[in-house]
Amino acid sequence: MDSRNEKEMAHDLRKRARQLENEIDLKLVSFSKLGTNYSHHRDDINNSDTSPLLSASNSEHMFDTMAMEIEQLLAKLTEINDKMSEYTNSISMSSPSSALLHTLQRHRDILQDYNQEFQKTKANITACREREELLGSVRRDIDAYKSSSGGLNRRSELYLKENEHIRNADRVADETIDVALATKENLREQRNTMKKISTGMNNLANRYPLMNSLIQRINIRKRRDSLVIGGVIAVCLILLLLYAFR
Repeated sequence: MDSRNEKEMAHDLRKRARQLENEIDLKLVSFSKLGTNYSHHRDDINNSDTSPLLSASNSEHMFDTMAMEIEQLLAKLTEINDKMSEYTNSISMSSPSSALLHTLQRHRDILQDYNQEFQKTKANITACREREELLGSVRRDIDAYKSSSGGLNRRSELYLKENEHIRNADRVADETIDVALATKENLREQRNTMKKISTGMNNLANRYPLMNSLIQRINIRKRRDSLVIGGVIAVCLILLLLYAFR
């Protein structure tokens, strides 16, 4: 009875881990798109004198909320992985299972990839926010100077041109980042497809151990046949060389 309960608990842990992984993956896609659109949103706000400050605060609030949600999901997935690790260690002491160890390691790798991707995306968005705030501060200083002086002199005109050059260069960099993010999205979809295929093959092998054993026997027989063929070829070559040098 205890063994049955333990198996049900292990199945439930794996099911919850897969659900959290799917949810985190969707959140990370949305989080990455938020980072792509953030700089364009700030550009529109800076270019419009009548844009409300509430739009910027809403965008920043969305970033903070989504980051907090992803952190909570990652913490839950870490807890599930720790429980699976405890269960695997307790089972391995009595009857080691390579399938359980492989499944646990796969979930750990997925969690590590999600953590790295989240931290990288978060750092990129934070850097973008700081850069846009700096440019906005410069623009506000210029506007304040224009209001106080009542007009532009030569120095402020050059300053504005230089700021415009910076913004153009920044926009080109944003477009390059967009292309890189799109490429990253395609690679992630390919990676998810490969993960699903790998998971399906592992589940199939675990569900049908006889099939796994049959595949191993076939591979062993193929290697043995290759060795036999190689030996026959080698003997033939030696006989040909002996015949040629007689």
